[in-house]
This record gives sequence, C-alpha cells and structure tokens, in this order.
Amino acid sequence: LDAVKPPKYWEAPPEVAADPMAYVRSPVTSAHMVEAGKLSARDSAVLAPSGTVVHGRYGDLGVVEDVPLEYLALLRPAAEGVAALRSLSQQNPGTLLVYGASQAAGLAAVQVGAAAGHAVVAVVDGSHSGNEEIVDVVKGLSLDPGCAVPEELTLFKKNFGDLVEATIAGDPMPASTPPQYLADFHDNVLEYASVYPDSRPAAVNQSHLDFYGKDKDRESFRDNTDAYLNQFLAGSPPIDKVLLEENFSEDQYAAFKTKFNRQTTSVITGEDGVDFNPAEIVSSMTMSREAVSEESSCDIQFQFSLSKNDIDLDSSGGGSVIGGIIAVTPDLERAARAVAEAGGSLRAKAEALQCLSVSERNAFYAATAVAGEVAKRGAAVRVVGGNLPNYETVEPTDEDVQEALVSMKVEDDGSSKLNYFIQAYRASDFPFYADYAAHRAAEDLAGPRQIIVTK
Repeated sequence: LDAVKPPKYWEAPPEVAADPMAYVRSPVTSAHMVEAGKLSARDSAVLAPSGTVVHGRYGDLGVVEDVPLEYLALLRPAAEGVAALRSLSQQNPGTLLVYGASQAAGLAAVQVGAAAGHAVVAVVDGSHSGNEEIVDVVKGLSLDPGCAVPEELTLFKKNFGDLVEATIAGDPMPASTPPQYLADFHDNVLEYASVYPDSRPAAVNQSHLDFYGKDKDRESFRDNTDAYLNQFLAGSPPIDKVLLEENFSEDQYAAFKTKFNRQTTSVITGEDGVDFNPAEIVSSMTMSREAVSEESSCDIQFQFSLSKNDIDLDSSGGGSVIGGIIAVTPDLERAARAVAEAGGSLRAKAEALQCLSVSERNAFYAATAVAGEVAKRGAAVRVVGGNLPNYETVEPTDEDVQEALVSMKVEDDGSSKLNYFIQAYRASDFPFYADYAAHRAAEDLAGPRQIIVTK
C-alpha cells in the first residue's frame, strides 16, 4: 500500500509565506461611547482575558454570546429604552409615542415596543430628521400600523393629532365607488384630448415643436423633428363629452382595460402588433359600444376594477395610548432648561423661547406635542437619556439590563430584536481615531449613526 502514492490534490497545500509588508490588525478588546468630547469609561465594554465582558456601568456581564462588542457599549441607552417601556406597558398591546426615535435610547424603545406588539408613532428629532434614510429605517422598524415622521410634522399639532388618532383607531380602506372612478376617467380623457389633439404631429407639448435655432437650420429642423416625433403616440381625435358619458360605461371600461392587458402581453413576448393608441380606442368605443367578452370579466388578482372592491388590507388600529417616551437631545435639554428657569408666567416662557435657536424651539415644540397627545389620553410620559423638568426619568434595573442583552442577541439567521446603526472607529489600529471620533461626535450634525470607538 505504501507503494501507491495518493493524488497531489489529497495533500495539504504548502504554507503561504507571510507578506512582511502586510498590515496585521490589532485585536479589539474594548468598545466605548463618546460623551462630553471624550471616550466614556462608564459606557464601555471590555473583553477580559477569561472571556467575560466587563461593563463600565453594570460590572461583570459574564460570557456574552452572539452580541457584538460595539452593541455592549450601548447597553445603558438600550436598557433605558427597555425600562421606559416596562414602566408603561400594559397587558394588552396599544399605541406608543416616542420622541427622539433615532437616538440610542429612543431607537431601543421603538424596536422593543414594536416587537411587543405595540403600534409605535416614532418622531425623529431635528438633528436627524433631514436624513431621509434614517427616517425610512425608523419607519420600517415601527411596523404597521405604526409610523415614523420627522420632527417638523409635529409643529402642525392638528395634523400630528390626526395622525395619532388614525394610528389608534385605524384607517380603513373606503368602499369602492365605481361611478366616481368612471367620472374621473371621463374627465382625464377629455383633458387629454384637449391638451394633445391629433392636429399635432404627436402627443407632445408645444415646446417640442417650437424652433429656437438659426434661420439657416430651419429647413433641416422639420426633417429631424419628424424622426424624433415618430417615437411618440399620435394625438387624440376629438371626443364628444355627451357620447363619452352615454356610451362609455363600466362594462366598456372593462373591455377597454382588456385591450391594455393584450398590449402588455405583446410587449413582453415581443410580438409585432399594430400601433396602440388608447385615445383612438376610446374615441371608437364612444361611437359604437363593444360587446363585453369573458376575458373582460375574468378575475385578475390585485387588478383595479370598477365592478368590485376586492382590496382586503388590515386597517385595524393600534389601540389606546399606553404612554410616551421622550429621548432627551441637547437641543431639547437646553430649551427645557431655559423655559423652566424663565419663571411661571406664560409671557416669561414665551420670551425665553424667542431667545432660543430654531432647532431648540422646534425640539421643545415637538416634545410638548408628543407629551400633549399622551396627556390628552390620560397616559404617562417617561424620559430617557437625560432629565426634563416635571417628567419622570427612568432608571434601568438589572432585569432591564438582561432584557436588553437578550434583545441585542443576533440569531442564527442574522436577525435580532434590537439593532443599532454604528459608525466604528478602530483606535486599536490607529490611536488618533479616538480623538477624531470625539471631534465628530461634538459636531452639530454628527449623523444618525452611533459613534463607537474600539481599542
């Protein structure tokens, strides 16, 4: 047997010599939040040599599996969001209002609340409301019938109140009104015929036909224009309004729509067909009614129809308001402090608001709008991430910390109940990144991602 040598591909490949010019990354053993222009020692997570994680605020967490180290640095705001929801939650799911939904604690409240079955009305504060991407992300995390809106919408308190009420009670789909739909179609057809008459070479605006060049180019302009206009449909023949309303009924609309289905099939399959001009088809159908075939009355799922209303969407509301959560932002904290120190009179408070910046005033108006909608329905407001006068700030318990850790756990399929959007600075490889991260975090618009420094 030793005489028979195994094939070469059975042998282990030779070791590849290490490139002396290759950079080897340093291992990451800690992650820190940035607070007050420097790395936070309390909001940090350190990986001990024994494999356990030591948090700067909550001590030894033991062996934490399936949770990114960067997430563990955000354990305090995550636990605050869990604690605020626990203090408000009732046995039955309801509607939860959250201001500062893109902040660390607010984002935790949104996700944990949605996972618990609550309909979350999330308000993205002014520091992030201009970022369309994060507003869309928070909207997706809120889950239906919840929603996410920028801070600026809450400045119109009537509109915001209507939104909250629609989330509570639901927004049912109205019943189908075929006569109204058909009347709208008639108006559109007549307007199309007046804007794009067949007296024009094609159904285009007049600007496509006007000549703005030099006189020497006028002769060739028409030849080039004709070739250019061949790609467009011909204009609409005159359509009599009386005949349209008398002859083009709901069954004729169904027959007209069937012609579109055939044309769509021809385009997809690449079949050669005659020029398809919907305006000419409508004009001929107003002159003589067409018989309704079985193809016109066949049921195609999700197809718009005048004869039936088969749209079955869940329009149930979130239920009564269980409470509100306000994540304190720097603008809101400064505005609330200025109003509280101004005195008890309404005039003094108004004068204090006038001396604030626009972003500070907007934050104050938005937070009070959220608190007002909650108070109007007899629910409580909890504050996370700071302190506000006249409102209770929640303090996480050990149970809240453990619940936050469970929510942060990444499952085998890559999903988790609580997700964060992190901008990591690897100071373990480049130490000056720590100072740069502190500089970035101190900017007025630092972006919606949580800045974490790893060492």
